[in-house]
Amino acid sequence: MNNLTLIIPTKEEVESLPIFLKEIENYNCKKLIVLQKEDIETKKSIEKFKNIKILVQEKDGYGSALIEGINNVDTDYCCIINADGSMDPKYLKDMISLCANKDFIFASRYQKPGGGSDDDDIVTYIGNYFFTLLGNIFFKLKVSDILFTFILGKTSSFKKLNLKNFDFRICVEIPIKAKFLKMEYSCIASHERERIGGKKKVNAIKDGLLILSEIVKYFYKGKK
Repeated sequence: MNNLTLIIPTKEEVESLPIFLKEIENYNCKKLIVLQKEDIETKKSIEKFKNIKILVQEKDGYGSALIEGINNVDTDYCCIINADGSMDPKYLKDMISLCANKDFIFASRYQKPGGGSDDDDIVTYIGNYFFTLLGNIFFKLKVSDILFTFILGKTSSFKKLNLKNFDFRICVEIPIKAKFLKMEYSCIASHERERIGGKKKVNAIKDGLLILSEIVKYFYKGKK
C-alpha cells in the first residue's frame, strides 16, 4: 500500500487521533492529517508520531479538509478515513485491490452481508436512507450509503471531480459528480465502529437541509 495516502480530516480529536494513529502505525502508506490552525491541542497530542504529515487547512469545514487534502496527495491512490476511529482500516487492503479497475470504492454500512454500524442512531439511519434513495432515483446511482465518506479512489479521479463544497455537502457531491463524469465505482460492506471520543460534528437538521439542497441542485443541473 505504499502507493496510498490516507487523508485524515481532523477536528478536535485529542482523544481519538493518537489512538487511531497508533492503530495504523505499521500500515505501509502515507498519512496526511488535515486540521485547522486553531486546533493546537490535537496537534500537540500527536507530536510523538513519526512518518506523518500535518496539513493546516486554509479554509474551515469538513469539505475544505478533504479538498485541500486531495490537492496535496502525490500517490496513485488516496482514501478518506476519519480521525475518530469509526472507519476501520482493516478494509483498506480489499478496497485498494478492488480499485485497480475502478475510479472509486465506496465503503458502506448498509451493504449486505457484512455492513453495520455501532455509531448509527435512528436520526442518521433515516436521513441516510432518505438521501441514498434520492441519489439512486435522481441520478441512477448504485450506492447503499451516500453519506459515508470512507472512500478510496485513484487520486487522479478525485482531482477530476473538481470538488467545491466546504461543508458536509461534499458527501453527496462526490458520488453525484462521479456519476456525471461516467466514472467507474463499486461498494464494499464495512462495519462502522463506535467513535473513540468526541461528539458527532454533524448537525442533523442544518446539514441535512444543506445536503438536500445539494441533491436538488444537481438534479436540476443534470436535466439541463
